[in-house]
Amino acid sequence: MSQFEFNNPVKLHFGPGKLEITGSIAAQYGRKALLVPSDSAGPTGVLERIERCLDEAGIDHVIFDQFMQNPLSTIVMDGAQFAKDQQCDLVIGIGGGSAMDIAKGIAFCAVNPGSIWDYVFGQQKGTGALPIILVPTTAGTGSEANRTAVFNNPETNDKKGLVDPLIYPKAAIIDPELMTTMPKRVIAGPGADVLFHALESYISKNSHPVSEMLSLKAIELVTQYLPVVYEDVQNVEAWERVTLASTLAGMAIDCAGTTLPHALQHPMGGLLNVIHSEGIAAMYVAFMEYTYPAAPTKFAKIAETMGVDTRGMSVDEAAASSVTAVKSFLESVNMLPTLTELGVREDHLDWLTNNALTTMKVVLSNNPKVPDAEEIKALYRKCL
Repeated sequence: MSQFEFNNPVKLHFGPGKLEITGSIAAQYGRKALLVPSDSAGPTGVLERIERCLDEAGIDHVIFDQFMQNPLSTIVMDGAQFAKDQQCDLVIGIGGGSAMDIAKGIAFCAVNPGSIWDYVFGQQKGTGALPIILVPTTAGTGSEANRTAVFNNPETNDKKGLVDPLIYPKAAIIDPELMTTMPKRVIAGPGADVLFHALESYISKNSHPVSEMLSLKAIELVTQYLPVVYEDVQNVEAWERVTLASTLAGMAIDCAGTTLPHALQHPMGGLLNVIHSEGIAAMYVAFMEYTYPAAPTKFAKIAETMGVDTRGMSVDEAAASSVTAVKSFLESVNMLPTLTELGVREDHLDWLTNNALTTMKVVLSNNPKVPDAEEIKALYRKCL
């Protein structure tokens, strides 16, 4: 067994109805909160409920309402200045991955001077961050349980993550009842991302026994229960399993990282604002076909965990069956777009390939089989 380290300091408050303790949790960490909601937190009533909880706990609060998908680093810097101007001592992110990442970035930049990109690329080292509480309202990114926040640079179109222990949330409030208002597209996209995180962290060269345990349980839960909530959004018991899978997968990528599909999607998100989960989904079958021969034992285990009867199969046959299993799963939630449908064209491929090679080297190196430039471009082209 190889050497490894494991640490996850996030206190998870999990279960139906847990939103109601937001005020008492916030009171442990600050007196004035900056709320960073997604654009759906208001219409669904979640933002109003959180404000009520904070009022009842005597926690003052203000709202930063510049939400966007694939958040720009400039939004984060604006939010950090707003937090300082308002003298906030706590940040609460409410929403999916983008809202939670914005909250993390604001909490970090409110304490550390200069551009966030200086810290992303390791040119400066942070010294602290405001306390962070996250309330996920989608089941997908697992950002509530890790130390990563991803942003777009509007000057270069780079999309890259800040990875820093300083942005571990102090607490995450994971209430499956908050998921029951989502439309099918928002169920499917983030839900598929749970599988992507779990599968990639499992095959990553940086995986270890604890991360693999988290990854496999997340694969088991999301593949069994995401199709259930896709058909019946009010099924809270099934949502409990899907939200748990999301958090476990977020913990797993905190240990082991992601692999090739994320390295190929980030350039699409930066250049073309392609939705994260949809860009990855468009590449997934091609990625698995390319990669499984390099790690057949792990892909065979993925197939088994997804419910494939691999008895009587060779390891290579079982590994190949994982491709069909993942394709069927994505079809069940209508998540098999083409890159062309997402706005990617042939004339984008050189830029996307170069950007993946220059900004996503670490993620590419996690893959069991590391592609060169020609292989990356061929993978993009295959998925148009």
